[in-house]
Amino acid sequence: MHPPGDVWRSTCNFFRIWRRLKPALCFVVVLTLFPVALPFDDNLHAAETTDSVVMQALREEMARSFSRLKNAGDAPVYYIAYRVFEREVASVSGDYGSIKEKFDVNISRTLDVELRVGSPKLDNSHKIPVSDNGGKETFGYEAQIPYEDDKMALRNIIWLKTDAAFRLAQKKFAQVKANKDVLVAEDDRSDDYVVEKPQVSYAPKRPMNVDHALWQSQVRESSAVFRDFPFIRTGDVDLTAQRLRRYLVTSTGAAIEDERISYDARLYADTVAEDGMVLWLIDRAEVDDMRRMPDAATLKAMAKRLGESLERLRKSQVAQPYAGPAILQGKAAAVFFHEIFGHRIEGHRQKDESEGRTFTDKVGMPVMPKFISVIDDASAARLGKTTLNGYYRYDDEGVPSQKVVLVDKGVLRRFLMSCSPIRGFKNSNGHGRCREGHAPVARQANLMVVADQKNQVSPQELRAHLIREIKRQKKPYGLIFDDIEGGSTLTRSSDPQIYNLYPLKVIKVYPDGRPDELLRGVDIVGTPLASLELILSASSDVQTFNGVCGAESGWIPVSASSPSLLVKTIEVARQAKPHNKPPLLPDPLHETRQRGVKR
Repeated sequence: MHPPGDVWRSTCNFFRIWRRLKPALCFVVVLTLFPVALPFDDNLHAAETTDSVVMQALREEMARSFSRLKNAGDAPVYYIAYRVFEREVASVSGDYGSIKEKFDVNISRTLDVELRVGSPKLDNSHKIPVSDNGGKETFGYEAQIPYEDDKMALRNIIWLKTDAAFRLAQKKFAQVKANKDVLVAEDDRSDDYVVEKPQVSYAPKRPMNVDHALWQSQVRESSAVFRDFPFIRTGDVDLTAQRLRRYLVTSTGAAIEDERISYDARLYADTVAEDGMVLWLIDRAEVDDMRRMPDAATLKAMAKRLGESLERLRKSQVAQPYAGPAILQGKAAAVFFHEIFGHRIEGHRQKDESEGRTFTDKVGMPVMPKFISVIDDASAARLGKTTLNGYYRYDDEGVPSQKVVLVDKGVLRRFLMSCSPIRGFKNSNGHGRCREGHAPVARQANLMVVADQKNQVSPQELRAHLIREIKRQKKPYGLIFDDIEGGSTLTRSSDPQIYNLYPLKVIKVYPDGRPDELLRGVDIVGTPLASLELILSASSDVQTFNGVCGAESGWIPVSASSPSLLVKTIEVARQAKPHNKPPLLPDPLHETRQRGVKR
């Protein structure tokens, strides 16, 4: 169903939730522990410094380490970065009207040491072919550090991990130079790194203001709504608050301390259809202000809608393999672009010779219809009234976030860039991103598909266009993809250049006026270049898919926004499904209720 095991080697995944992946992917626990993170605090003071114990420890150990290690090895140290990710997560989970996991607060701190030796032209981060190092990318060092503000305890771990990173960097750089002598030259001989202007910024710590008792009451009340639906196996409601505070200190003088606080309400329900297919739906609210969290009445209404939708879905037809015209509703279209386009214009993929490099040589050339433009704006906190998950003031390399026009009226203009240069693009545009334990690479943030206003049509007109296209192609029906879980894509040159999208709600549309039919059980499959060329028109509505994206630098918060799109041909394939029947006995609650009525 999904690629298991060594997924970082070959795929990039964009998911809003985690349930469907749980049987196949061992790393999916990240999504259960850490909700989608929302905007960093806007209350930043560019010229102000902080006296926090963590920053003191980082600064003092940076000064000591860099001055003494810069000429200590065969290769000089030219750059060190310390990153500390401090996570505080408060959550409560309920199932079927009862507290499943009591209110809990978890706090952790992780240190990442990035140490570069050699020079920006060639350093220890230079990619070594997989065959030479067993497939392991070794760069930097990470460790858990104390949450208590004990400066010497912190400095002790920073010291040890800096030493380990230094030794590893010397070894890796020797391998890099050896490979240069025996392997053919790369197509892209750009430098390994560019040192950007150091930034200084500080954001004060804010309270999360979580009412523990209120959240537990809301979880009980809202998850109890699922008791009204006898077919539901699991009905969960999870409320989570998270603070991610970042500390960045570099040998070039960067000093950034900021944070983002997110609040997340997630409702999940699943069932088993008569044919054994496991079906589930989710609804959620992601906000950056506690006052915008849904109250008990709203959560109960969300749970009721979820149950009703799941009941209709379990009674729906199983979709058949199909290729024909389709509408991707806004969220589905957004994930479509994230997977087939967004990952392929991330800068580091353009000079990595193990990548497919779909768009590397297409700058200045049309890559999609001329009425479509694409931007990635990490500096945008909201789109309309919708909070964007990918917002930040500074990326994980300390570079200010920027709005980047990737495609202008169908023509590819530039790539998403970190501090790793590529041919024709030397500098970062603020998209170097990572999760703790990973080195930053160029990643998406807030991808936005923009349709030229002259070519926009209303949602009703877009449906009319679909029906005309069905008739023109002489197809028996068309499809509308209305809700979606997420997607994945393969980008390596050794893999087929394909993508998969995982729709939750699919609608069959007949050209002769017959009522629409709800379908279940399909995945969207395709190849990037062909799919982009098949976009026929766009609607005036715009929707945003907030999620987390997993790739080489770990799971990071992202968003993708798009109008609904009419595509000339979409191919769908059957989903794999279990063969187990629904539970043999009715659920105990409804059996008890039925007996009570008989009595």
